[in-house]
Amino acid sequence: MRHIVVDAMGTDTAPAPEVEGAILAVRAGWAKVTLAGPQDLLRRELARRDARGLGIEIAHASQVVTMEDAAAKAFRLKRDSSIRVAARLVRDGKAHGMVSAGNTGAVMATAKITLGVLEGVERPALAAVLPNSKGTATALLDVGANVDCEVHNLEQSAVMGEIFYRVIFDAKRPRVGLLSNGQETHKGNSLTREACARLKALPLNFVGYVEGRDIYNGRLDVIVTDGFTGNVVLKTSEGMVEVISSMLREALSSTTSAKVGYVLARRALQAFKKRVDYSEYGGAPLLGVRGVCIICHGGSNANAIKNAVRVASEFALGQVNEKIEHELAGVSLGRK
Repeated sequence: MRHIVVDAMGTDTAPAPEVEGAILAVRAGWAKVTLAGPQDLLRRELARRDARGLGIEIAHASQVVTMEDAAAKAFRLKRDSSIRVAARLVRDGKAHGMVSAGNTGAVMATAKITLGVLEGVERPALAAVLPNSKGTATALLDVGANVDCEVHNLEQSAVMGEIFYRVIFDAKRPRVGLLSNGQETHKGNSLTREACARLKALPLNFVGYVEGRDIYNGRLDVIVTDGFTGNVVLKTSEGMVEVISSMLREALSSTTSAKVGYVLARRALQAFKKRVDYSEYGGAPLLGVRGVCIICHGGSNANAIKNAVRVASEFALGQVNEKIEHELAGVSLGRK
């Protein structure tokens, strides 16, 4: 049983999703949970949901980082924020990992400074898990931690992403690709061309360049890119899911007249929404920090928080960080 601390003040409607998600995770037996945030507020939320006997603890935090706060300024001035309290619990060995749906920049900065980075890692990378047409999942990284990347950052991301996928999805030899504007070797820019040559030399199941379509067709398990491109892909994906769901709902309601047909169509739509629902994947792990840090979407619901706790627990149980350090020490990566 792992112990996970949840920043209870991160979501857009905090702390309700965090408290409900924590209760669901504990009832599922995935982890022991501590909620970080104003203790009086969290006690009232737990009492409203009759969480007695679940053993959910509270770590008091008197400050909250908002989405408008600059990351560096929030770290300096809000020393008792719920994000920082959660990170300190992990750093001090009182929790195995943390989950936050708060200000992404502030969470990343706090985790990197408070927890530190693993040996051999220069910059942590944020990995998003996306559904694909094969019914499995594809890990895309970096999706925002490093907007400007150098070749060695992509190398480290490839190694970390491969290890993460291998442990979390029980894959023996994940297929790794480098995102580019075509599969031909002459495509790409100076960064991707040099990175492609370097990745071929690593002990990975590296397939070379891949295109945007490969993120969702299930041909790859891990796709590596810089944080700027990855974040654009992630935000575009979120928007497309919303648009497609809305269009499907509208088309089905306007063309299905029979009651039985409507019920079947509605079930199909619900199945589709569940398959592409980001909340089923919890959140994005920040790979490379000394500790487990899962960053969730600001609009996360209780299901997303619940699954983020599950991912954090699996991450800790699978000793992903130990494997990253061990395997980075065994490969020769380019440096500045």
